[in-house]
Formats: sequence, C-alpha cells, structure tokens
Amino acid sequence: MRVRTDLALEAKELWEQSAGKTTRLPGVTARSKTAGGVEVTTVEVLDGRGEKALGKPAGTYVTLELRDFARKHRDSLPRAAEVLARQLRPLLGLNRGDPVLVAGLGNEAVTPDAVGPKVVRRLLVTRHLVEEVPSFFGGYRPVSAVTPGVLGTTGLESAQVVAAVAQRVKPRCVVVVDALAARELRRVCTTVQLTDTGITPGSGVQNAREALSRAQLGIPVVAVGVPTVADVETLLRDSGAQLSRRRAEALCGGQRMMVTPQDIDAQVERIAKLVAWGLNLALQENLELEDVAFLTE
Repeated sequence: MRVRTDLALEAKELWEQSAGKTTRLPGVTARSKTAGGVEVTTVEVLDGRGEKALGKPAGTYVTLELRDFARKHRDSLPRAAEVLARQLRPLLGLNRGDPVLVAGLGNEAVTPDAVGPKVVRRLLVTRHLVEEVPSFFGGYRPVSAVTPGVLGTTGLESAQVVAAVAQRVKPRCVVVVDALAARELRRVCTTVQLTDTGITPGSGVQNAREALSRAQLGIPVVAVGVPTVADVETLLRDSGAQLSRRRAEALCGGQRMMVTPQDIDAQVERIAKLVAWGLNLALQENLELEDVAFLTE
C-alpha cells in the first residue's frame, strides 16, 4: 500500500521512519523554527538523490503548521497571515512593481477542492487600476487573477488556461493556489505548504493533470497548497492495522477514497481567508494587515 501525501514535510518524515533516525537523508536539508504561533519547517531538495528519496522535484518547500490557528486562539489568523507573507516573499523573489498573476485552481462546486477559487475572491486585483489610474494606484503591485476551473467543466487543462493568460499579461511570476492531500488528519486545513517548484493539479487524489511549473510556463511558478483531504488507504496503514493491500482496497469498496472533516465548508472558508490575507500582504508591500482586512472583507 503506497502512502500518499503532497507535503514534502510528511515525505521526509516517512523516509526517516523507514530508514531510521541514524541514517542521513541524502540530498535534502531541513530546518525548523517557531514564529507567531506557527511552526515553520523548510525542506530543501538539493539534487537527484533528494528527488528520489522524497519523490519531490528539487526546490524549496516551506510548511507552516498553524497550531494556534487550528485552536482558534485570539488573533491567530492575523498573526499566521503575517508569518505566511514573510515566508512567501523570498520565494517570490520580486522587485518592487513586478507584475504577478495568481491562479486559483480547483472546483468551487466541490468544497474540499475550492480553496483556490475562494482565495482569489479575497485577492486584491490591481492590474487594471495601476494601468488606468497610475496617479492614484501607481504604488500598488499590478496583480491579475484567474480561476481556470477544471477539465471536466471547461474542456481545458488548468495549465493551458494559465499559460494563455500569462502569455497575454506577461507577469514576472505566477502564484498558483490549490488544495492538497495530507498523510495525517491533524494537518488537514491546519497546514500551508509554499514551494518554488510549481504544482501538478490533482496529484494528491490520483488524478494528476498537466503541471504548472517554470519548465512549462517559462517564468517562476510558486505554489501555495492547503491539504483538505487525507487518503483512506494511508490512514488504514498508519492506524497500525496489519492489512494487506487487497484487504485495504476491499474496505474502500475498490475505490480511491478520501476523507475530509465534517465541517469542511467552514474550515475551507477560514483557511482561504488566511491564505488570501497572507498573499495580499506578500504582494502589496505598502499595505498593513488592517488595510488588507478593510479592502477585502
């Protein structure tokens, strides 16, 4: 039974469990710190050895574990948004005024897959304002956004739509926001992964589509991912039950089964708000958190 996760942090933990703590993970470095009630772990996949060990492309993966946010501590949302912005800015590598395209991936009709579109709804879209009224909005970064939908409803790959829009608006980089799959339920809707490697939509639920990355688009692609589901077979394996692959598949009715919290609608709304606030802060250096809240709520 294969353990499924989109999180580089969990892939690292799995490798360490299988290899033993005394074995060094080749081609990978990791470091952790705590800031604003958020546990921040940076995993860097350095070369082919690291890619093989973790099954992730070479690059930087920053995982934010939002413990205070998950417990709904007072002021945890704004503090977490500020931490997210601070961690995101170095990955973006933008100069002041560089234009950015944000793509909210996913299907808004399917709640666990709606993170991307919900983030875009709270995004400060400024490209048209900067172009049309530069005397007033010239201090803002030009930000445009697109929600490309999903292949089943548009007949188009998300990557095709984003590539076409990027060719027209010519951003300095693309930020893609999407839902992910986690290994552990405690990380569902309480974790955000940032990476400069782009993303393959649908890979967490075994429905991988065309990738969005620098290799495909010709410009940097930074992915912001939120795990909203966990794979049932993975949960069965981690439960300690000695199940064969055939038995585990039988328990799932022969289907790929994913689980999500009972109140997933409320959780997705809340964490989409957090990601949107953090993204707006990272993109618009001249704004404070109070400005972002005022302009988007």
